Amino acid sequence: MNRFQKAPSRFRALGRLAPAVFFLLVLALFLAGLNSLSGVTARQEAEGLENSIVQSAVHCYALEGFYPDSLTYLEDHYGLTYDREKYVVSYEVIGSNLMPDVSVIPLR
Repeated sequence: MNRFQKAPSRFRALGRLAPAVFFLLVLALFLAGLNSLSGVTARQEAEGLENSIVQSAVHCYALEGFYPDSLTYLEDHYGLTYDREKYVVSYEVIGSNLMPDVSVIPLR
């Protein structure tokens, strides 16, 4: 061995590995934050759809004097649209003069 050449040490190999480990840690934290953000967005979309359905039903009651008996009535007469592959909507009619029970369930 050359006397000017340093012997390989464990710390030198660890020093080369540290940036890669740090990068993977930052990447994992970024992906976890992104996943959390998409979950919050999905809940907000479902809540927005539920509010839109309730507002359409109240608008119908104000104009026509009764709450609609089905969700298709709101779709046909009040322009309500939503993605059926993304949400299941439960629209339970209690009576023509009582506010229907609306629930939005995300499928994904």
